[in-house]
Amino acid sequence: MEIRKITEDYSVAPQITAEDVLTIKQAGFRSLICNRPDDEQPGQPEADTIREAAERAGLQFRFIPVVSGAMTPDNVSDMADALDELPTPVLAYCRSGTRCANLFSMVKASGR
Repeated sequence: MEIRKITEDYSVAPQITAEDVLTIKQAGFRSLICNRPDDEQPGQPEADTIREAAERAGLQFRFIPVVSGAMTPDNVSDMADALDELPTPVLAYCRSGTRCANLFSMVKASGR
C-alpha cells in the first residue's frame, strides 16, 4: 500500500482493502475517506466493506464518491465538511489517490 503525505493531517492512497485497515490504524490514522464510487471497476472493494473494517478498528469513515474527471462543487463542499469534522490524521483513497489529492486542492482553493 502506497501512502502519499500531502500535509501533516492529510494523506492519500490508491484503493485499499479491508485487510489494509489495521495497518492504516497502526500507522496513526484516525479517519478514512473514500472518494471512489462503488462499481467503478469490477472487483474493487465496496465502500461499506471498508467502512465496516474501519469501524471495527475504531476509525471514522466518510464516503464522498467523486466521478473521475467530473468533480462537482458539492463534492468539494462535502469534502471540506468532512475535513472540518473528522479527527486527524485523515487518509483518503480512490483508484490511484490522484482524485483525493485534487479534491483536497480544490477544498484549499475554496478557502475552507
